[in-house]
Amino acid sequence: MARKAIIVSQQRKKNSVITAIANGKKPKFPTRAYNRCRVCGKVGSYLRKFEMCRICVRENASNGLMPGVRKSSW
Repeated sequence: MARKAIIVSQQRKKNSVITAIANGKKPKFPTRAYNRCRVCGKVGSYLRKFEMCRICVRENASNGLMPGVRKSSW
């Protein structure tokens, strides 16, 4: 539950930074908005292309939930 609240608050911060930039204002501290995984809320090892952490990307790719992505194994 706490992680969900963190994710929501981070999305609000990110949206406020985006709207400030769109309005022509420079955010006071742009580095405070950081990316989180949309599935589990993890901060580290975030992949921008999928907007998820590497662990969630690997699980979803293995289960076939991400079209066009195949997990390689050798």
